[in-house]
Amino acid sequence: MSFNDDARLDGSKVKRRGRGRTVGVAGGGIGIGIVGLIAVFLISQVTGVDVSGLLSGGTAGGGAQPVSEGDLSSECTTGAQANDSVDCRMVGAADSLDAYWAAEAPALGVTDYRTPDFFLFSGSTDTGCGGATSATGPFYCPPDEALFVDTDFFEQLRSQFGASGGPLAQMYVVGHEWGHHVQQLTGAFDRADRSGTGPGSDTIRLEVQADCYAGAWVGAASTVQDANGTTFLEPVTDQQVADALDAAAAVGDDRIQSAGGGQVDPDTWTHGSAEQRQKWFETGRSQGATACDTFSVPTDQL
Repeated sequence: MSFNDDARLDGSKVKRRGRGRTVGVAGGGIGIGIVGLIAVFLISQVTGVDVSGLLSGGTAGGGAQPVSEGDLSSECTTGAQANDSVDCRMVGAADSLDAYWAAEAPALGVTDYRTPDFFLFSGSTDTGCGGATSATGPFYCPPDEALFVDTDFFEQLRSQFGASGGPLAQMYVVGHEWGHHVQQLTGAFDRADRSGTGPGSDTIRLEVQADCYAGAWVGAASTVQDANGTTFLEPVTDQQVADALDAAAAVGDDRIQSAGGGQVDPDTWTHGSAEQRQKWFETGRSQGATACDTFSVPTDQL
């Protein structure tokens, strides 16, 4: 999905955060491998709990460092820049998502829609959900009402997770995390039992609903306009949709367990299968956000 070159971006919605605290790990390990990295990513997304200490068997800690923040107002002002720069693409995605959900959220019963904070970070950062590292992947922190993204993850999504990549695959990730913000506003987070796993669990229902919300935005994105009436994004192509679906499948629980060489065990799933994640993304894209009530669907139809 490409941005219209003349679309006007508001870089104040996305902030670049300098390194917060150093995360120390005991044991001297130099890497966790793909399966461990994905596991930490998934656990952090679902629970909002800092599990970076699992990376090498140690604990998160280390000396505090000053946190520097600055928005992208001066460097991301046009759609052309969003097409050329991943950081500006995050700005463009945020602008489009924010405009879409400001208009769509009332249909989900949200009368007080508010824009989430959006931080780009590198290495490690502190959040209201605990410390995070690049290994946790993109995530949403409910206490902060904020998205946290290390854009290096997009290369990992392609080179390590096996996804085809592409701009829409990157923006699907942002759309998914923004979907968690919408769940915070609808009260879905508070109502859900996030301690369970397996088929029919609320954890899976939350995750595939966020996929559905991401798809709903993609389905409408070419109609969402900036303050001057220019659409942010051009119509999506079949190849771009395929890239987004590939990214959704790459972080399906069955794909993750298969990549680890172990048994695929649905009872341990927290995010849903590759098929489920693709199904709900497409449900949102074709039917809109009001079709994303994953909590009313019987388990065998999830």
